[in-house]
This record gives sequence, C-alpha cells and structure tokens, in this order.
Amino acid sequence: MENKIPQETRKQIRQGKLVRPTCGMAPGFTQANLVVLPKDYAFDFLVFCQRNPKPCPVLEVLEPGKYEPVLTAPKADIRTDIALYRVYQNGRLAAEVEDIKGYWNDDLVSFLLGCSFTFETALIKAGIGLRHIDEGKNVSMYVTSVPTTPAGIFHGPLVVSMRSIPRDRVVKAVQITSRYPGVHGAPVHIGEPEAIGIADISKPDYGDPTLIKANEVPVFWACGVTPQAVALQSKPSLMITHSPGHMFITDLRDEDLAVL
Repeated sequence: MENKIPQETRKQIRQGKLVRPTCGMAPGFTQANLVVLPKDYAFDFLVFCQRNPKPCPVLEVLEPGKYEPVLTAPKADIRTDIALYRVYQNGRLAAEVEDIKGYWNDDLVSFLLGCSFTFETALIKAGIGLRHIDEGKNVSMYVTSVPTTPAGIFHGPLVVSMRSIPRDRVVKAVQITSRYPGVHGAPVHIGEPEAIGIADISKPDYGDPTLIKANEVPVFWACGVTPQAVALQSKPSLMITHSPGHMFITDLRDEDLAVL
C-alpha cells in the first residue's frame, strides 16, 4: 500500500500551500536534509559525509541529473517538493526560492541526509514535549566552535539543533534518540552551551528562539544544516540546500531507521 500521508504533504508543498517549517508534519515519516552539488564536488562531499556521520548521515544519493529519489520517495521531485530552498554561490547565500527548476542541470548530484525531526515523534510518544512544535515554531539551531573533519574542499563548523528537555527526562531522550543513528542519533552535547561556542542561547543562528525553563536542560543534536555552514567556508561554486527547518518528507517510516 502506498503511503498517502507523505505524498499528500509533498503535493501541498509543491503547490505552495505549506511554506513553513516541516517539524510536526507527516508524523511517523522520515524527513531529510538536501544538498545538491555539481558532479565535480560530489565525491569530496560523499567522503565528508562518511567522515562526519553525526551531522551528515546519508539516506540516498541521486545520480547526476536525476531528481526522483527512487529509494526514499518514488515519484517525488526534489526540485519542487521542498517548501524553501537556499542557493549558495562561491561562499555566499545568493537566493532563497520555492523551487530549483531554474537552477537545474544534468551535472547536479543530490544528497538526502537524515534529519532530527524524524525522532521527534518518538520523543513525543514517550511524553517528552517539544516546545517548538507546541508553539508552531522552527527548532533552534546554532553554529558551534566544534570543527567537522575535512574532506577535499569541504571544511567548517558543526551546526547543532537544540531542544529544551526536562531535567528528569534527559536520560530518556538520549536513550530514545540513540535508536536513530541514521537521523543524527544521540545528542552530541548536553547543557553548558558556552562549552561548544554558543555565546547566547537566546539568539540561534537558524530557526526560532526557544524558552528554556528552570527545570529544563538544553540538549544539542548534530544538525543537517552543517553543510550550509560548510558551504560558507568552503565556497563551492554552487550548493543548493533546503532552507533550515524546511525538510524533504520521504515515504520511509521513522521506525524503518530505528535500531533495537
């Protein structure tokens, strides 16, 4: 049986009816980050992902010029089925657009990378509320002082997403997310944001601010926005990505990526 929920969600995104962050959309189905690069950069980036599996867990790689992700979402189109895209050229953000058909050519290689939105359903089912979903906001994301492992031209800082977790549920959150290594897995840091170079947690680099209550701890997961921070430092001639928080929704179920 076909998965109607992600198909219908992608259709609404394609029609411009859901131009907002996808956290909470199509619950139970895996969401993905997108990176599109000219073929000359593709091997370097694949090695970069292999050396940095926490921020860049590979779900699918499309061959040059192909835009249908046949393994994760057959019949979808990665050029149109994301609400907002970012276009980086020579190390600068050049545009934010609702489809990338105007940039497309047969030389482009697309990477779909795991996204932490995938394990949020499991956290919620375990009774761990997520404030950004409750408030209809984007998750908070920060550029850290933690370097990634370089590969070829690609180098730059790790980006993390943050969720404020009740102090007595932090261990449970770690246990739950550890089951999802294909979508960033366990946190990379807990508490003390300044220890990873976050000077002001109330001012995220991407996404929306999150209120952290007195009984809560900021918990940080590796984030698939890392390639965008890397693009600013590495300066490839072209990199197309999703806009932070605006993910590609696949036909995979979250539990397909869970390990026992």
